[in-house]
Amino acid sequence: MRNVLSALFIVLVTVSFTWAQEEKDVEGGQDHPLLSRMPGFYMSDYSQKDFDSYQSDYIEGDAGRWEGKLTNLSYHIKTGARQVSMVQIERNYENAVKKLGGKILYHDERVLNAKIEKDGTVTYVSVQAFNDGINYQLIIVESKEMEQEVTADAAALSESIASTGKAAVYGIYFDTGKFDVKPESGPALDEITKLLKQNPSLALYVVGHTDNVGTLESNLKLSANRADAVVKALIGRGIDGSRLKSSGVGPYCPVASNATDEGKAKNRRVELVQQ
Repeated sequence: MRNVLSALFIVLVTVSFTWAQEEKDVEGGQDHPLLSRMPGFYMSDYSQKDFDSYQSDYIEGDAGRWEGKLTNLSYHIKTGARQVSMVQIERNYENAVKKLGGKILYHDERVLNAKIEKDGTVTYVSVQAFNDGINYQLIIVESKEMEQEVTADAAALSESIASTGKAAVYGIYFDTGKFDVKPESGPALDEITKLLKQNPSLALYVVGHTDNVGTLESNLKLSANRADAVVKALIGRGIDGSRLKSSGVGPYCPVASNATDEGKAKNRRVELVQQ
């Protein structure tokens, strides 16, 4: 009998030790500096991506699609910790967001979607509580433009022009409100030059596009000046100027909603249109 009790004691100690091990924060996980966790919870899962998108289930359209640095945190209550309700979790984060000057986009008794604008950045917050408050998920998206790692490719530009009559180029860079072509635009300009040299009969309209920030007049002028700067850069690379005509249409032809930073980034572009 004594041996049985000893064996049972060992099993219970082993199980308790295993539970204690499992209730440690996941390896590599760390709380986001913007919002702390609920007391008595450990981090059961963690991931962070430099650029990703998240679609809210509670906000329709582009307003509910957030892009940027995405941190995904899952928390689970520790054994023996004080039990909290789903409402309690949601209200805690709602109050924390309000203290940061944030705006509540959606909330109910277990879900919170919010937006915080601070120091020129926009951060989105999603909280969802589950299982009567046993666990919850916190997603934080720090909105930013994606770092463009793939620039224009001559073959892809040619294919787009052949099929649609135009091609959007996102690898040409300007400072905000300026029209001087930045040096890092070189690879994209080289590919456009390659396209034109491989197709001697091809003539292009170089069209500048902007988002809707600022006045219509200033955006029309800015887009025209940027398009003209691109034409001059191509001429400087040996392209006959008679094959190129520049124009700017400002915010008149968006390819995405200007209601989000991500949409604005897509609308700021140069397009090559076949003459």
